[in-house]
Amino acid sequence: MKFGANTFIWADHFGPDQIPLLATIKRAGFDGIELPLIQPEQTRDPEIRLAIEEHGLECTICSVLPAGFSTISDDSAVRKRTVEHLRACVVATAEMGSRIIAGPLYSPVGYFSGHRRSTDEWSRAVECFQQLGPTLDELGVTLAIEPLNRYETYFLNTAADAVRLCREIGHPRIGILFDTYHANIEEKDIAMAVRAAGPLLRHFHSCENDRGIPGTGHIDWPGVFRALREVNYEGWLTIESFGFSLGALSAAASIWRDLAPTAGDIAVEGLRFLQEMKSKPR
Repeated sequence: MKFGANTFIWADHFGPDQIPLLATIKRAGFDGIELPLIQPEQTRDPEIRLAIEEHGLECTICSVLPAGFSTISDDSAVRKRTVEHLRACVVATAEMGSRIIAGPLYSPVGYFSGHRRSTDEWSRAVECFQQLGPTLDELGVTLAIEPLNRYETYFLNTAADAVRLCREIGHPRIGILFDTYHANIEEKDIAMAVRAAGPLLRHFHSCENDRGIPGTGHIDWPGVFRALREVNYEGWLTIESFGFSLGALSAAASIWRDLAPTAGDIAVEGLRFLQEMKSKPR
């Protein structure tokens, strides 16, 4: 397993001005960073890629769909535009030296139709993601689809549904991003949900129930790590949280209070805890 930190912990974007942060992340003991990608053209930055490599770090990409894009829309023009956007995101991911892009890439976070997910919406999503297969194969990139809690989407909430979606898509480079923060809300048993996702698990967000320091809340970390070992997961364990005073980003993530002495403590102290959990005997 490799350990990563999402840069949203420190900043609402990652540009050249944030490059000094890489030394902090490396000193803490992380193997890599997770960069946000919203608009592909804003992510392609050779200077940042070079700096990441010079610091001996790897890179993963997280993303969401902006307003106006959706794989589940009943408008075929919107779906076509969304597939084109996702292809561009995959290309940008590869250009940054990353081999994985992950997130709730089916519809914008916070979009609600006012009804339950329909079979038509499901079929549209399957068809859209299937169209990405050739680009993923060509560039060697994996796409990990993330279930979110019910307050952020109605389309995909549980690991079981994510397994069914990925199986229907039927492409080996499309799997699941499992996030313990969302699973804490939606799953009856987080460890059992990890086991269910196992064969399709492609990325993992190691988050506490309140998005604070991993190990300081009530997530069943011993059970989670047992499950990860049982399914032979050897990918990323990335800590995802958000700074406390980052304006619109903190508001969008509903961060209304300080979750730790400093936002950076979520990463640094969280990493120590996760490394300890990994090193414990089976």
